Amino acid sequence: MPEHSDPELPPLPYDYDALEPHISEQVLTWHHDTHHQGYVNGLESAEETLAENREAGEFGSSAGAIGNVTHNGCGHYLHTLFWENMDPNGGGEPDGDLADRIEEDFGSYEGWKGEFEAAAGAAGGWALLVYDPVAKQLRNVAVDKHDQGALWGAHPVLALDVWEHSYYYDYGPDRGDFIDNFFEVVDWDEVADQYETAVGHFE
Repeated sequence: MPEHSDPELPPLPYDYDALEPHISEQVLTWHHDTHHQGYVNGLESAEETLAENREAGEFGSSAGAIGNVTHNGCGHYLHTLFWENMDPNGGGEPDGDLADRIEEDFGSYEGWKGEFEAAAGAAGGWALLVYDPVAKQLRNVAVDKHDQGALWGAHPVLALDVWEHSYYYDYGPDRGDFIDNFFEVVDWDEVADQYETAVGHFE
């Protein structure tokens, strides 16, 4: 059986209370230690099921496990990006090459932000800013669950989790208030690094 590295829950890149008052310590604790850990566990379990089925030559449960890989794998990957995209000293607006590309592809930062907020308000899971290597441009994407509505080949550079567990404890049903406060902690330097990595890989 081929060897695979087991998925691991990455530590938060800051303290659990570091994003207050925008995201509470309680929400970060639940969200990271319980929800994100659950996707890591689900991915590992699904991978184990697939490996066991291949070895046994029995594939009755493989279709379900394949679905669990994409759901939990995307949940794991997007949550990891979400934590990295935030910083207690974040906020403001992007600059440099990322700012120029946003203006080129969306007309202005305000044009991009308004469209991203619309995606976040409509999504049943995530609002993503992605780099589309086919069209060679940035796009906003609204993703349901973790893997429905994604764009094949696109590289996410900014991820906003809009599942209810990410905001309801702090904001109640006011998702819009949570989205506004997310922009107070966005680490644009990290987003720019993700963008540069995507462009360097694909162009």
